[in-house]
Amino acid sequence: MHSTHRPHIGLGLPVDDPALLPAWARRADALPFSTLGLLDRLVYDNPEPLITLASLAGATSRIRLQTEVLIAPVHNTALLAKQTATLDRLSDGRFTLGIGVGGRADDCLAAGIDLHRRGRRLDEQMTLLRRTWDGEPYGRDVGPIGPRPATPGGPRVLFGGFAPAALERVGRFGDGFLGAALPAAHMSGLFRQVEAVWRKYDRPGRPRLVAQASVALGPDDTVQRARRNLRDYYAFTGRAEYMAEGLLTTAREIRAAVDAFRDIGADEVVLYCWTSDPDQVDRLADAVF
Repeated sequence: MHSTHRPHIGLGLPVDDPALLPAWARRADALPFSTLGLLDRLVYDNPEPLITLASLAGATSRIRLQTEVLIAPVHNTALLAKQTATLDRLSDGRFTLGIGVGGRADDCLAAGIDLHRRGRRLDEQMTLLRRTWDGEPYGRDVGPIGPRPATPGGPRVLFGGFAPAALERVGRFGDGFLGAALPAAHMSGLFRQVEAVWRKYDRPGRPRLVAQASVALGPDDTVQRARRNLRDYYAFTGRAEYMAEGLLTTAREIRAAVDAFRDIGADEVVLYCWTSDPDQVDRLADAVF
């Protein structure tokens, strides 16, 4: 199902200087960007995404706020249900919960959860989140957990990941898929698999398909710092150099990537900024709008 419409363009927020994020958010809100995305890790020097997005909800009026992706298994499920519903209420329904299992042993150790059970834990969490957002009792001997989200049935949920189980969750629990760290030629296969899973579960309509690309636009020091941050963030994967090399650093490269994602059916492309030079917001707007 290939798309000809221009995808929405979101902005992935840098995490190296949290104090600058309200300024980023206000700039993006005044431009045609569709979404502000924020990554999640526990054992890392990044701001906690739900708290940060709540702050940015107050700094903006139009743009959507999205976790990309929240590592749900390291979160307490009842508290996560309450936090996400609260954020959806505070933002007047502008919140999207991008969610995944994560892959870092240190995050799981710090949270006190079993690395090898995190997929099963996420499945259990999704059942509880959906139930809570619907206003039902949380469990046996436990009543409902408020507040009710602004969005009926709870915020939009996108699953990130590459494993078959991650794609399967889109059909079982989700509203769509968030694909990161792959060029369009490789992402296309995942998008088609997600659509097949959607049909398998007999879901109405179609899944929302979101692609993410790493970008840095600006002077050489902005680009070099972004590459360093990317290497640091992806060091545990063994693919850090590949990720740093894949950074898009010119307006032409970024436009070509957006067009390629459009051609495989992306509803939205989130341009992930890896360093906190706020002038990138305007440079990126000039490049894509």
